[in-house]
Amino acid sequence: MRLILASGSPRRRELIERITKKYEVIVPNVDESVPEGTPPAKAAMMIAARKAMAVAADHPGVNVIGCDTIVVLDGKILGKPEDMRHAFRMLRALSRRSHEVITGCAIVRKDGILRTFYEKTIVHFGYIPGPFIREYVASGEPMDKAGAYAIQGAAGLFVTGIEGDYNNVVGMPVGRIYRELLRL
Repeated sequence: MRLILASGSPRRRELIERITKKYEVIVPNVDESVPEGTPPAKAAMMIAARKAMAVAADHPGVNVIGCDTIVVLDGKILGKPEDMRHAFRMLRALSRRSHEVITGCAIVRKDGILRTFYEKTIVHFGYIPGPFIREYVASGEPMDKAGAYAIQGAAGLFVTGIEGDYNNVVGMPVGRIYRELLRL
């Protein structure tokens, strides 16, 4: 099965390799905005579909996977931080709280049919001291991550528990994607 991953994420590349070593990566250039008030899961699936469809349009006859991971706190989507202060504020808001990590997934089959779905994981954070947040933000790790953290990095220290798929929090529910690909 020929497969294209429509993503520039190194984490997603590592995860897709659990399914197959035979894949290509093409980074799509798509608008990631969604209309105000769009439910989080729908927003993630919309962006994932845009990514997959943009790549599939130039590569007909190939299975294409697109994903978009978002962090949701109190029903509000926390995107990637705009700057270090924004990252600090996001992490401060997540301290001692539980939040959702939703990854929207889209598979454009080689016959052009689009399948979308999402996976949701609840992540529980303990207390994150201000000095630790400052040090973490200064490391640069949170700057291109939804919710301003990478669970597989130093932010794993904040986590007191998760409910659901760990890989989903990293950026791709690889088990679910594998099952969907088997259905092809």
